[in-house]
Amino acid sequence: MSSIYLVKGVVKHYDWGGHHFLPALLNVENTQQPFAEYWMGTHSQGVSQLENEDGSSFSLKDKLNNLTFLLKVLDVKDMLSIQVHPTKAAAKIEFERENREGIDLSAPTRNYKDDNHKPELMVALSSFWLLHGFKVEQQLKETLETVSEFASLLPVWEKGGNEALYKHVMNLSQQETDQLLLPLLKRLSSQYQKGALPKSSPDFWAARAGEMYCKNGHADRGIFSIYFFNLVHVNPGEAVFQDAGIPHAYLEGQNVEIMANSDNVLRGGLTSKHVDVSELMKHTRCEGIVPQLLLPQKKDESVKWFETPVSDFRLGVLHLEGGLKKELKLGQPCFVLSLGGTVELTSGKTQLTLKQGQIAAFWDGTMPLTVSSISNTVVYIATSGIHTS
Repeated sequence: MSSIYLVKGVVKHYDWGGHHFLPALLNVENTQQPFAEYWMGTHSQGVSQLENEDGSSFSLKDKLNNLTFLLKVLDVKDMLSIQVHPTKAAAKIEFERENREGIDLSAPTRNYKDDNHKPELMVALSSFWLLHGFKVEQQLKETLETVSEFASLLPVWEKGGNEALYKHVMNLSQQETDQLLLPLLKRLSSQYQKGALPKSSPDFWAARAGEMYCKNGHADRGIFSIYFFNLVHVNPGEAVFQDAGIPHAYLEGQNVEIMANSDNVLRGGLTSKHVDVSELMKHTRCEGIVPQLLLPQKKDESVKWFETPVSDFRLGVLHLEGGLKKELKLGQPCFVLSLGGTVELTSGKTQLTLKQGQIAAFWDGTMPLTVSSISNTVVYIATSGIHTS
């Protein structure tokens, strides 16, 4: 019986996705629709298939129904919504409450789709931009003092801090929101069109958001957060961990993302979807933070692991030198993700070759796994829990 299977993931064609990166990676024809995400896991919205040696396939759930994580590859062409995820304890309480209230799971006003938390780790595959947590006190003060359109917000922040400021702007009427943001967007528009705004400036992303979300003459209040939150640039190979309560938004770039197997999202703007301000405020951590860029840590001679405080998932990097073999003894199932050259996988009598367009394999963890490549290749290993390799 085989212990290694080729994975057939699920493509998500969200509007914000690009048209070239994922089709090239998967070696498929692009029919001019966006390719935003490629899912690998057992999430109900995108269950992966495993392929047998004879070409037949079956659901990953038939092999492993209790997978604690979801693995994705993302191509972010247009900025995503601002999001916050609840803690595990909060998710359980809120999920049960919405069930009692009779809110259908598919309803647009449903906030909690399950009783799990949704911590996330993203590793940049390209130059990547995102928003991540509130700025520290001095930086936010300078922002409120520098952006002339925000002059009326400074006293609110000075009196009540980050939480009072965020609650204030998120509860403004649409008219009040427009009065503050539309003059700002008008001021930035000509500079943006000329290419005079650098991506390292919140002005660039505010202007882009204005073009994306203000087409009906009204401003999206999520633009406030572009100035209140840390604007983070991540180089290829660096990672950012999104813990419960930390507001964040992906702005541009490609990444590998691993997360707990949940779909609980509270949105804070830059979207046409439902924004529940009271629930958002209840679960948002408003303290200022300094973003931490993570690099994988060498634990042995094989896999370097990104360290996070959760046990739902673990993501590691394996650098293969051409012609050399690495043996993994993880002791539990994992995904092997190759975004570059051809990779040979061997476990017992089972062998599998990952070729161009076949980016992922699933290994059931029953025997040691040998990984090799004829050329220098970077391989990602996705699994759950704490283990040795």
